[in-house]
Amino acid sequence: MSTNPSALPACSQSQASADPAPESDRTDPSVIRRQASTIIYTVLSDPAPELAHVRDQLRERLASHPGHPETALIEHLFSLRTPTGPAKPTPTAAGSALPPGTLAPAVAVESEAERASRIEAVLEGRMLLTAFQPIHDLSLGSVTGAEAFTRFVTDGSDDAGYWFAEAAEARMGSELEFMALESALAAAQRLPPHLYVALKLSPATCLDPLLPGLLEESLLAPDRIVLELTEALSPEQARALNEALAPLRGRGVRLAFDHAGSYFDSLHRIKELQPEIIKLDRSLIAGIDTDTLRHAFVEAMVGFAEQLGAALIAEGIETKDELAAVGALGVSGAQGYFLARPTTRPQDWADWDHPAHAQAGPQAPPPTASIWF
Repeated sequence: MSTNPSALPACSQSQASADPAPESDRTDPSVIRRQASTIIYTVLSDPAPELAHVRDQLRERLASHPGHPETALIEHLFSLRTPTGPAKPTPTAAGSALPPGTLAPAVAVESEAERASRIEAVLEGRMLLTAFQPIHDLSLGSVTGAEAFTRFVTDGSDDAGYWFAEAAEARMGSELEFMALESALAAAQRLPPHLYVALKLSPATCLDPLLPGLLEESLLAPDRIVLELTEALSPEQARALNEALAPLRGRGVRLAFDHAGSYFDSLHRIKELQPEIIKLDRSLIAGIDTDTLRHAFVEAMVGFAEQLGAALIAEGIETKDELAAVGALGVSGAQGYFLARPTTRPQDWADWDHPAHAQAGPQAPPPTASIWF
């Protein structure tokens, strides 16, 4: 990931060489927190490949202690210096164990090395690209936004889920997610200028201190950027996200909550975060034209979204009857294969500058389609 040092807070460079703080400041929690943030910014902005595992470990600590960088930094430093415990027997392929200190068979080591090598090749070769799927405003009958999806250009599996899982195993998950974000932001420059761009992000990436600088580098107007949360949140993460995203939202960046209704406490998290957009999961939309329970739930969600002042978008529309049902209930937006599949072709994106018209049926999938999340 390319990081422009000028996009980082001034404290990341100037405070590193500043005179020591007065004794009275050294025990001030706010000063300690600010100093910890400075150190974390410096580490995360170092692009050296050999430090990738250190950056991933530090991001994991930040995700475990949202809003408390000083605690995350302390735990990170101790994890680098403190043994994790006594050596454990190494299991063999036959299920037995080798004595402590004995090397595992070469095949196991090669498997991990090969995984890391594959991910490094993807990162170094930037072997991914972005597809967009249009988001339709049902009241206007036109395309008003586009959601970004990641596709991989490799000789192996083209399944995006596979590559992100492999990256996580190799402790390069953050690097790959940021590269996918960079690709989406660059490709978004070729979309019709009136469309907003929905960027699927994990909570950990939304809390990453490098995110604001990357969004600023993109030159995409803040009011065209929608950060779409893709995972379940803990109460601590929700509070930390409110604090971390407040400056971005103050400049016009919007927040979308994905998979609404797909897990138990999703409505509680929506009330805490107050997103501008709520996206209904495909599991709630499938067969809504004949399922009375789904019909009743979505009807209630329409009222819930109105109370919050949020737009409600139905994901995964696959039939004409599903589209008609959500429209009749007052759902404000829709996307799905019935309307259009994700596409990497800029000439397809240009068509979204005109009023949208539902097609007679779902399109044939592209031969190498693979969708992130």
